[in-house]
Amino acid sequence: MPMPLSEEIRNKIVFHKTNGKTNADIAHWLRINEKTVRRIWSLYREQNSVDPKPHNKGRKPAFGQDIMDKIVAKIKEQPDITLEELAEEFNLKISISALCRKLQKLNLNFKKRHYSPKNSNEKTFRSFAKNG
Repeated sequence: MPMPLSEEIRNKIVFHKTNGKTNADIAHWLRINEKTVRRIWSLYREQNSVDPKPHNKGRKPAFGQDIMDKIVAKIKEQPDITLEELAEEFNLKISISALCRKLQKLNLNFKKRHYSPKNSNEKTFRSFAKNG
C-alpha cells in the first residue's frame, strides 16, 4: 500500500479547490491522479480535515485474552492435553496449526503422549522387511 500524501500536498488540494480550480487542473499541477484529488476533497468536506484515515491494524484475534488465560491454565493442569482436545473443549473456531502458533508465541511447549505397547512382545512399529 502506498504512503499517504504529505499534509502539504493535501492542503494545496484544498486550497486550490476552495479557489474554484478543477480536479483535472490540480491533478496535473501536482502530478497526482485526479481520483486522489476527489478523494482528498471529499475527505475534507466530510471531516473538515485533511488528515489521512487511520489504517486497519490487521485481522482481529479469533478469541480474547480471557480464553487464552483459560487455555494456559488448562495446559498447566493437564500438560499432556492435545491441541485437538483444547480446540474441542474451548469450542475454538481456529485451525489446530493456528492454535499451535499461538501457544508457541507464549513459549508453551508440551509433550506429545507416547503410547507404549500393551506387553513386551508386541511390536512398537511395523516391520518393512519382506517375507521369505
